[in-house]
Amino acid sequence: QVQLVESGGGLVQAGGSLRLSCTASGLTFSSYAMGWFRQAPGKEREFVGAVHWSDEFTVYGDSVKGRFTISRDNAKNTVYLQMNSLKSEDTAVYYCAADFRPAIVTRSRVRYDYWGQGTQVTVSS
Repeated sequence: QVQLVESGGGLVQAGGSLRLSCTASGLTFSSYAMGWFRQAPGKEREFVGAVHWSDEFTVYGDSVKGRFTISRDNAKNTVYLQMNSLKSEDTAVYYCAADFRPAIVTRSRVRYDYWGQGTQVTVSS
């Protein structure tokens, strides 16, 4: 079956950096656009960013633009989220998701077909 497994979360000080990874199995990775979302306690799940199957096109949420970078390695079935200049408001559980429309990069979480279990990121101020 399809599995998406996130890793790399943890505790970091404000201004620091983290890199999250999401490794997929049970699917043809290059046939999917990949997205990252996050959810803080008591809040809706928020779009962070997404990447085209080719890694040539990305889109980001306004709150992370200029600080976060998404990339992917199709040979490793892995998508990455590089997070720099972290702020306390970035604290959340981060989820990766797969959209079986590889050439469409969408912010809409309802369009994603598969989700990981999430990894906690905590930014201390």
